[in-house]
Amino acid sequence: MKKMKVLITGANGQLGQEFQKLFEKENIEYIPTDHKTLGITKLKDIRELVKTEKNITHIINCAAYNQVDKAEKEWETAYKVNGLGPRNLAIIANEINAEIIHYSTDYVFDGNKKEPYTIYDEPKPINKYGESKVLGERFIQNIANKYYLIRVSWVFGIGNNNFAKKVIQWSKQNKILKIADDEISAPTYAVDLAKATYMLIKERAYGLYHITNTKASRYEWAEYILKKINWNGKLERASKDDFNLPAKRPGYSVLNNFGLKETINLEMPDWKDAMNRFLILYIRHKKKDIK
Repeated sequence: MKKMKVLITGANGQLGQEFQKLFEKENIEYIPTDHKTLGITKLKDIRELVKTEKNITHIINCAAYNQVDKAEKEWETAYKVNGLGPRNLAIIANEINAEIIHYSTDYVFDGNKKEPYTIYDEPKPINKYGESKVLGERFIQNIANKYYLIRVSWVFGIGNNNFAKKVIQWSKQNKILKIADDEISAPTYAVDLAKATYMLIKERAYGLYHITNTKASRYEWAEYILKKINWNGKLERASKDDFNLPAKRPGYSVLNNFGLKETINLEMPDWKDAMNRFLILYIRHKKKDIK
């Protein structure tokens, strides 16, 4: 494999941070950008950057608009970032003969299937956020010559905010927590996701993938976290409809990782194993903050 030089968009997000750590270890040159240094919705800006930074071999798009509820009203912003942004990056990737890695979501599905969604299943989004991610998928598949399109769900990592961190925060402020037990998907640890992606890149196995850890409900996930941190409050089961959120959520959006093991012989770790590793790092980081 030729020497890599990677452009990372959304580099300050939880997945972008893991790629930076991984590339430091692997001694791979990378250019970290965020929305302040590179707006992916502006094709001209990306063209300017790749003129300055020669010999980019890979573009990893970790930039996304993830405000699921806000997207119901701010759908144009969601469509721009999650749809036109990937389109622009795909155009540039072709122009400089680079490979592009783009991430999508389980929210492209409606949640009516009662078994894990495979890469064969047709997207049927039920909210504007899901629509915006389908738009990005279409542009990547229709434009990019060499792409890895990776669907993920419930991503969590040390960087930025996520459900795992929210649960810990809520536990400090409340004696009773209500968590939906009818929202079922699969937590995805950013460390495991970055590693799996890098293995695909090394294999040069282009195409569509699902990459997640294993199945859990929101309730199971929260319950596990709260037990691990020895919370002594009361956890109650709720329905996702109880929270009356602006955007509909799929009830069952577990992704089947078929194609991953078959390509790079990798089984993604169990979500509890991933959670244990995350909590060790999280506690270590918190101790550093206190010092």
